[in-house]
Amino acid sequence: MPQTLAVECFEHGVRLITLQRPQALNALTTELLAELASALAEAEADPDARAVVLTGSARAFAAGADIKEMAERDLVGILNDPRQASWHAITRFSKPLIAAVNGFALGGGCELAMHADIIIAGEDARFGQPEINLGIMPGAGGTQRLLRAVGKSMAMQMVLGGESIDARHALRAGLVSEVTQPEYTVERALQLATLIAGKAPLAVRLAKEALLKAMDTDLATGLRFERQAFTLLAGTRDRDEGIRAFQDKRPAHFSGQ
Repeated sequence: MPQTLAVECFEHGVRLITLQRPQALNALTTELLAELASALAEAEADPDARAVVLTGSARAFAAGADIKEMAERDLVGILNDPRQASWHAITRFSKPLIAAVNGFALGGGCELAMHADIIIAGEDARFGQPEINLGIMPGAGGTQRLLRAVGKSMAMQMVLGGESIDARHALRAGLVSEVTQPEYTVERALQLATLIAGKAPLAVRLAKEALLKAMDTDLATGLRFERQAFTLLAGTRDRDEGIRAFQDKRPAHFSGQ
């Protein structure tokens, strides 16, 4: 059984993964990241799993990397850092991933939240990349994802100044999609995951891939991928079911085929 996280399965193919190192503000150890990568791999392989919510504790989603571990690694240790394999596995997760963030999401915690497709934040959430204060810089996608999310000026301020922003600021900047009362953050994320899980799985998967493609390619290439994906979906049973359900004025029942 996992030691640093808990996995719960809900109806409609929704899973909740909770980071469980509250005494260390869910600092991201090598063990925790490996267990998270493994939990996501299990959800990836399970056809009944359709959406995942990732959360931490009331005080912290994740307050960054484990500084003790980091201090023990020299240049060679960083080059051979086993956590990179876990980060790559998290990045490759193809199903919808929603981060429910309360409290601190700093450093690696902010980077982890940005690996999610959607971020729901509690009013008390704080996001930041304070690595500069330790004489280092973000190393798990922080500079790249943050700039794409909030733009050059805000990303520069947060990374170079080491300043964090609150949930409302993050909403205005485009880093999060919704802000809720802290006690409802996970509930709202589960509601959204359930909504998404009720859609056609293949359409959700290809739509997510097309949206991510827009972040790292030119418009013409993105449009070609979008059209190809749209065309592929024309051959699915779920597309036929969706159209029939619309015509019959009834809820669609998607099978993932």
